[in-house]
Amino acid sequence: MERELEAPKLLVGHSLGGAAVIFAAKLMPSIEAVATIGAPSAPQHVQHLFKSSIDEIETTGLAKLLIGGRSFTIKKQFIDDISGKNMPKTVKALRKPLLIMHSPQDTTVGIENAGEIYAAAMHPKSFVSLNGADHLLSDKEDSLYVGDMISSWASRYIDFPEKKALKSTKSVVVHLGAEGFTTDVVAGKHTFIADEPESVGGNDYGPSPYDLLLASLGTCTAMTLRMYAQRKQWDLTEVNVHLNHSKQYAEDCSDCNNPKAMIDLIEREIELKGDLDAKQRNRLMEIADRCPVHRTLHNRIEVETKAIE
Repeated sequence: MERELEAPKLLVGHSLGGAAVIFAAKLMPSIEAVATIGAPSAPQHVQHLFKSSIDEIETTGLAKLLIGGRSFTIKKQFIDDISGKNMPKTVKALRKPLLIMHSPQDTTVGIENAGEIYAAAMHPKSFVSLNGADHLLSDKEDSLYVGDMISSWASRYIDFPEKKALKSTKSVVVHLGAEGFTTDVVAGKHTFIADEPESVGGNDYGPSPYDLLLASLGTCTAMTLRMYAQRKQWDLTEVNVHLNHSKQYAEDCSDCNNPKAMIDLIEREIELKGDLDAKQRNRLMEIADRCPVHRTLHNRIEVETKAIE
């Protein structure tokens, strides 16, 4: 990595990988921070996970390691390695920022392991309890939480290269790099990411272009209803707008020259909550069709495009 791009600065290890990154960080001068997830405080503490007997391992040279119900094959060399490592001594000599993440409900590597690693480590050290998570973080929400926490924590110790600020004289500027579909968007003072779903080759890091289109219509609808209800002093306490986009054959479209042409269909369902009578609800539904974005979508739209040298 150092030869081709840049030496690694952050090591993250899960389970036995947590023990591995602690040992590896001691040998890698470029590492500036280390994060572990469900790591054993002493690698030999995981010997109870071996499905094969130690005698069989000595004979065949292989063992089955069960972690969270999944079977992994390891070699005898691993047994020899874990028998000779001193985790507390290594952690104490690490002298690098360390984040320890562990679930109190971890039945594979007990929570006491996190306590032992934390006690041996020197500051700066941090502990985050992954309450309710299993050892493998099989719940996607737990995995995302861990990723977010590591990212936020590491930013205090690692200087990430700043993204070049997007600037434009227009209201919105969009930037797409050399690979993939992940796109940076700056709208006024606000920044966010757009992407495509994994099913079409994207990373699914943000809403798709059509998701953004539906969000624009939905937010405009809700805001318009709020403003109208406030002006009328009606008890509209909540608005939920549900939207979907699809394309359908325009067989009944009188404006279509080709009866097989596809037209865009946006389905919009609106929930109105509050002390509203039938007349007020009907009026609000009429107003929904008058929101500015709705009108824009129904107007003739021209997009003027030119290249910037």
